[in-house]
Amino acid sequence: MSDTSYLAEGPRTAIRPFTPADAGEFTTRARESGRLHRPWLFPPTAPDAYAAYAGALIDDPTRAGFLVCERHGPHDPADGAIAGFININNIVAGAFRCGALGYGVFAHAAGRGLMSEGLGLVLDRAFGPLGLHRLEANIQPGNEGSIALVRRAGFRREGYSPDFLHIDGAWRDHERWAITAEMR
Repeated sequence: MSDTSYLAEGPRTAIRPFTPADAGEFTTRARESGRLHRPWLFPPTAPDAYAAYAGALIDDPTRAGFLVCERHGPHDPADGAIAGFININNIVAGAFRCGALGYGVFAHAAGRGLMSEGLGLVLDRAFGPLGLHRLEANIQPGNEGSIALVRRAGFRREGYSPDFLHIDGAWRDHERWAITAEMR
C-alpha cells in the first residue's frame, strides 16, 4: 500500500513516521522475522505491545521513529510495504545534540540493501531538520549484520561497553559506534 506522507524518498525506499494504523503489518512482519531478530532484538509482535511502542515514538519528544518502506511504483501492490524501522532514542538537545539509534529489518527485506538506503535517509533527517550533531549505535559484538550496516553508513567504532544493555534476561556487552554531522 502506497503512502504519500513520506518524509524522504530514495530510489528504492522511503521513510515515514509510525502510525497506529501500522499495527497489523508491523506485528505480522515482526512475528515472521523472529528467527532473524533473536537474540538481538525483540520488536512488538502483538497489537497492544505495538500501540505502546509506537505511542512512545509518536508522543515522546526525545524519540523519533521511522518506518523504512519499499518503493516499487504506485501500481505495485508491494509499494509502501514496511521493510524495517529505525528509531532515534534518547535525543538530547542543547550542546550535546545527540541520539541513540535502534533499528531492525524484517525478514522479507533482509540482505537487499533497503536498510542501508533507509539509514541514509534517516541520517539526512537527523543531521538536517532534527538538528542533531551525533548519532550513536550500540551493537552486540556478534551481530555482524548490524555492524556491517553502520560501517557502510560511515560510523566509526569508538569503544566497547561491558554489561551495557539488559536484553533477553541478561546484561549484554555492546560495541559503541558513532557518526557526526561532519563525518556525513
